[in-house]
Amino acid sequence: MPNTSTTSSSNFDLTYIKLRFFTKVRRFLQLRAKPSNKPLLFHPSDHQINNSESTLAVVIEESEKVEKLGEMGKEGDNKDNGWMMVLQKSVKKLHFGSLDEKEVAVKEIKKLAKEDLKRRKLMAELGVIPPLVAMVAGSHQAVQALIQLGNGSFTNKALMVEAGILSKLPQKTDNLDGNTRQEFAELILSISSLANTPYNMDSSRIIPFVVSILDSSNSSVETKCTCLGTLYNISSVLENSASLATSGTVTTLLRLCSLKEASEKALATLGNLVVTLMGKKAMEENPMVPESLMEIMTWEEKPKCQELSVYILMILAHQSSIQREKMAKAGIVPVLLEVALLGSSLAQKRALKLLQWFKDERQSKMGPHSGPQVGRVPIDSSPMSPRAVDECKKLMKKIVKQSLYKNMETITSRANGGSDSSRLKSLVVSSSSKSLPY
Repeated sequence: MPNTSTTSSSNFDLTYIKLRFFTKVRRFLQLRAKPSNKPLLFHPSDHQINNSESTLAVVIEESEKVEKLGEMGKEGDNKDNGWMMVLQKSVKKLHFGSLDEKEVAVKEIKKLAKEDLKRRKLMAELGVIPPLVAMVAGSHQAVQALIQLGNGSFTNKALMVEAGILSKLPQKTDNLDGNTRQEFAELILSISSLANTPYNMDSSRIIPFVVSILDSSNSSVETKCTCLGTLYNISSVLENSASLATSGTVTTLLRLCSLKEASEKALATLGNLVVTLMGKKAMEENPMVPESLMEIMTWEEKPKCQELSVYILMILAHQSSIQREKMAKAGIVPVLLEVALLGSSLAQKRALKLLQWFKDERQSKMGPHSGPQVGRVPIDSSPMSPRAVDECKKLMKKIVKQSLYKNMETITSRANGGSDSSRLKSLVVSSSSKSLPY
């Protein structure tokens, strides 16, 4: 009985010869058939044969090799030979069988592809991906088989893209039932992982399809979460920010942020976009900002969502007085105080940073042109005396303490159901302005 290495080598040779055999048979049938304008489903890379006689001779020679290697393979492991025989028949039916035979072959390929990565790679080498891609428009089984073939193999995913899977995506997702929509969402999520590889993938075809599923009221939460994973993969590449920012994706993501089951993935995608020029601009111009993000900051049961929403607001507020003013008018300061007291450690740090910016900006505005009118210095007067500066500082401390007490009293009453806050008042009064969080 042959050893393991001999059996493995024999199986590899058998597979390679089968691939060549199917290639020659298909060429021979194409030469015998009438010319057709339809594109070939399988494009072999071997040299071209110009006449049917030489092709037939090669087919006979290859078939003899297949038979010989098949007899040799019978001496090996029966289990491996079993699935190899099933795969051989399935590939043959997929290339040359009728519609019913192809559907049966697809089911067998899907079943075999679930087993392990080696089988999935072998199937791709046997050329099953292009015929499966051609069948996705009318076969649920083909979509499921491609999902299995793409699992753990970037090469197989790239072969799907080269076979034209993106052009096979349905134009109208509303006509799809829930299961079909979910299957396509899973397939596109698998393919979108190519965005993080050197492979050049045209994401502009994926974005409209995914957004249409997200905007559909018939899509389940699971399907929406799957599509958000796709957008997150695409948004991780800076070059894709323009396509995402100009396709209405930002509005869709902001709307989905209010859905707690999908909020974290939507916020993570917005976090990738806000650091780009076009993504930040799209968010600044969106009427849902900052109110939608401020609402998420109050979700104490979702600390990750709190952290992401504060992060996005930090990026928007950084070096933008217009955005800070817009946030201040929306009432962000009390919300930030609440996060600074009750949020996670990371959310607290980010909230304190934002509060510091608001404090610095308010202090910069306090001066001869604004603020309390008591002791206002005329424009044409001499610089303020040290005594006047001290008085302004004392007045500023008093205003800050009053504001802090008011906000913290509101937060405490909200958290404790309106309980007595006398201890909080005494704590604030006894604290210096240097210990304030903003």
